[in-house]
Amino acid sequence: MCIGIPMQVVEQRDLMALCRGRGREEMVNTMLIGPQEPGTWILNFIGSAREVLTEAEAKQTNDALDALEQIMSSDGEVDVDSYFADLTDPNRKPGSFPNDPS
Repeated sequence: MCIGIPMQVVEQRDLMALCRGRGREEMVNTMLIGPQEPGTWILNFIGSAREVLTEAEAKQTNDALDALEQIMSSDGEVDVDSYFADLTDPNRKPGSFPNDPS
């Protein structure tokens, strides 16, 4: 499985950007999304920026990746819901969203 990694642009250099995310720096091709300002969040997939992310989208994706890392490195139970607060809503009633069969 391939997963895109949120990274933040540090410096744009022609069609490449120096980006930082998840504890590493990498040169990322920005040809698909165009030049980006420092501080912009992008989704890096195999060395190429696939889309520009909002800060909230970058956080949600990083939270999901943190959850996967916890699950893969844990021998016990992991509170996965805490990593997906944006997806859990205790006040939601079944069938309350369009096309929801529950």
